[in-house]
Amino acid sequence: MTADSYGFDTLAIHAGQDPDPRTGAVVPPIYQTSTYAQDAVGSPRLGYEYSRSGNPTRDALQECLAALEDGRRGLAFASGLAAEDTLLRAVCRPGDHVVIPSDAYGGTYRLFAKVAENWGLDWTAVPLDEPDQVRAAFRPGHTRLIWAETPTNPLLSVADIAGLAALAHEYDALLVVDNTFASPYLQQPLGLGADVVVHSTTKYLGGHSDVVGGALVAADDGLGDELAFYQNAMGAVNGPFDAWLTLRGIKTLGVRMDRHCDNAERIVAYLDGHKSVRQVLYPGLESHPGHETAAKQMSRFGGMVSFRAAGGAGQAIDICNRTKLFVLAESLGGVESLIEHPGQMTHLSAAGSPLEVPADLVRLSVGIETVDDLLADLEQALG
Repeated sequence: MTADSYGFDTLAIHAGQDPDPRTGAVVPPIYQTSTYAQDAVGSPRLGYEYSRSGNPTRDALQECLAALEDGRRGLAFASGLAAEDTLLRAVCRPGDHVVIPSDAYGGTYRLFAKVAENWGLDWTAVPLDEPDQVRAAFRPGHTRLIWAETPTNPLLSVADIAGLAALAHEYDALLVVDNTFASPYLQQPLGLGADVVVHSTTKYLGGHSDVVGGALVAADDGLGDELAFYQNAMGAVNGPFDAWLTLRGIKTLGVRMDRHCDNAERIVAYLDGHKSVRQVLYPGLESHPGHETAAKQMSRFGGMVSFRAAGGAGQAIDICNRTKLFVLAESLGGVESLIEHPGQMTHLSAAGSPLEVPADLVRLSVGIETVDDLLADLEQALG
């Protein structure tokens, strides 16, 4: 089942999820097993030997992920960072160089600065929405990847995926796009020239804040096979129940994203110009510097909203502490609305670095509750 033969919501419900051939079960079973009986030495049934190497529930998820991103191969992992680490080990070698966003997710920054750097990988952080700076950061013969987030976490910067892909390929490098914030429902980077898509499936794909996972989707079979080898060799796969939960969440991705976007747009309209808000960061605003690019490569602008408190860091923290419906918590993309202070929570690892986020920043993951209730909660918190 491929993206050119069915619509997105049909793929989300059916890709990789045919009824079980033995029982007719409509939902794929959870194959909660570590190993598989073989018919003879060297003759495993259907290719399954050991669940690190292959599991039917995980395979169903992987096929669905590839279909949703219109890629050649999908691979599921224990977390988004496990997917990122596997990708780096698969395509980079000591002495290679990577260009990353100057406002990358704090966990991604930590992976590059505290882990990958120790085995010889170099990196440069630049604003990916400034093509001249991206080009200037390239080291011909050494730069292996452009690592993009668009929109970024938490400043919601937007990069031109097609432009970055062209630049990367000019230097025989790859473009990796973290598509977690947009989800494949709103944006499909592989169709714009990216080579690999990264997801924290914990977020919008799972959608219910009850499972941790990650994914890679490759644009071509050769790279997909290489990544699959490293997935097995490094072993950071998700378990069958986690794969099943993620598949369950994906089935409603389209309808959830529509509501996330609807609610976020109402909240942005409320916050924009509020006396307690110095600046709203949301690609759907015409004042956003990346608005035109976002409108070109996204179908809508997502459920993530950040804003800077007019009263500075103290007020930002107070707002986070005062909400009642918006739960003070890390993560994002679930059905419930969350609020956090990135500087002291999700992006604390970037404190003191060039990637440090503003202390007055508040990040909202807008859920699918009744929007008037969310607006009332923000009103009392902004006070």
